[in-house]
Amino acid sequence: MIPDSEPTFEEVLEPSPQPVETRLLEVLSAALLAAGRPVKPKEIGHLLGLPTESAHRLIEMLKKRFRESALGFDIEAVAGGYRLIVATDVVPALEPLLSPPPLPTLSNAALETLAIVAYKQPITRGEIELMRGAGAGSTLETLQERELVKVIGRKEVIGRPMLYATTEKFLLEFGLPALENLPPLEDGDLGGFLRG
Repeated sequence: MIPDSEPTFEEVLEPSPQPVETRLLEVLSAALLAAGRPVKPKEIGHLLGLPTESAHRLIEMLKKRFRESALGFDIEAVAGGYRLIVATDVVPALEPLLSPPPLPTLSNAALETLAIVAYKQPITRGEIELMRGAGAGSTLETLQERELVKVIGRKEVIGRPMLYATTEKFLLEFGLPALENLPPLEDGDLGGFLRG
């Protein structure tokens, strides 16, 4: 016989002997680990059958539980979602295990171009070159290959040049929850961003 309605979250979790809150935190931590990417609050709410506001509260509860239990995990808000990370105080102990071969570092020209795109997006190649005072074609190709910059459309002017913007990977690489969290520019200077 087919049930008249979908089961509630509590019914799906039955017959767990754990309190519902503990079970929600267990499923949430497993979801963050299994996803391998930032999980948006709306996705968390949908997964757990809860409103998005409750998802935010559960994230804070889980972060607190990780700190209190000294499990070596933390939750980072990045790229519009949350992801499970290694707690910063544990990272030095894991360095021999986690040291991947480094990616080639970005050149100064690539960093400068990336900063211009980040702060001025959407922006055309010509506008970037005007700001830099140098060509940006190969640099933009490198940034696209590294998935830090992407084409998001064309500007509605003569010639319809491509418009560039940063990607979600850019937010991940720089540990930014959103573009609004870019460090403020002082007098339009991009140097502060490039120096970290």
